[in-house]
Amino acid sequence: MKREEFISEVNARCAGFLQARHAEVNAVSEHAVPLVNALTSLTRGGKKMRPALARLGWQAADGRGDAVVELGVALELFQAAALVHDDVIDRSATRRGLPSAHIRFEQMHRESGFSRDAAHFGTSGAILSGDLSLAWASEAFFHAQCTAMQDGLTSSPLAARTFHRMHTEVITGQYLDVLEEVRIPAETEAEAVLRARGVLRYKAAKYSTEYPVVLGAALAGGSDELCRAFAAAALPVGEAFQLRDDLLGVFGDPETTGKPVGDDLREGKRTELIAYGLFRSSATASRELAQMLGDPGLSETQVERARAILVESGALAEVERSIEALTEDSVACTQDLIDLGVSAEVLEEFDQLRGHLVLRTV
Repeated sequence: MKREEFISEVNARCAGFLQARHAEVNAVSEHAVPLVNALTSLTRGGKKMRPALARLGWQAADGRGDAVVELGVALELFQAAALVHDDVIDRSATRRGLPSAHIRFEQMHRESGFSRDAAHFGTSGAILSGDLSLAWASEAFFHAQCTAMQDGLTSSPLAARTFHRMHTEVITGQYLDVLEEVRIPAETEAEAVLRARGVLRYKAAKYSTEYPVVLGAALAGGSDELCRAFAAAALPVGEAFQLRDDLLGVFGDPETTGKPVGDDLREGKRTELIAYGLFRSSATASRELAQMLGDPGLSETQVERARAILVESGALAEVERSIEALTEDSVACTQDLIDLGVSAEVLEEFDQLRGHLVLRTV
């Protein structure tokens, strides 16, 4: 099955899975159906980056059958939960150019003429929808394990351990992100970058690239050595991908990102980009940038000024260098995969995905 066919199958299975859950929720109460609808739009279409990476791990371990498609569904539902909760935490009004889940619930409250606080209802609905998505991700992963067994595969215990660790680390990473916005700022650039990289790694990078390939390989019964080698090649790509996301959060085109430019500044995100900007600018420019962080009313003019500071200080160039170094780290790990017998076809597709992710064309 080619990647395009695989992605189409994951999309179809996702839709079918949520349709079945729609019926379950409707059986409880038709009024609760919006909980499912909020997830349907998040899992529909797209490049399916995480399932595509899981498929590469699966192929590297000589997997067979449809279990990897079920794994793709689990990863999509997990990501949907992370996005819903992330938008609540960050107070993001849009996601992929559409209203975020909590905004959808808030709009429903107003349009229906409900009583009391619309914003609180929106937040509550989104949290519960995200919770459902997390629960359903575990259900889909269980289906994947059962399907692998039916196909005669002996999955590595690492698969279940990794899936559960992914939950723990992403939620912990989310908390660290929230904490970083309010705690006393780092005293040195090194400390600030270390904090930012920790948030980036555990909140997003590991579950974006490392864990999908490990889950695919482990579910197919791949060796721990293969899983470790693929993890080592995939994690730097995830970190580079997220650093690119940080750049797009300040310098990106809203038509491409689906979110207003400057939102990371308004939310007070202490990214690596911001760390370099604060410590490599003049004292005056550093204070100016610090005052902009976390200001929800930041104007486009102020965003432009922040961009100028980040360029003039060399922060933008430094993050680009980090992305390049991480990409090189990933490429350097390719030899270990070759030594373990990973096919040229899998390595070529991984190289293509790495390029797309680092350049952010996926």
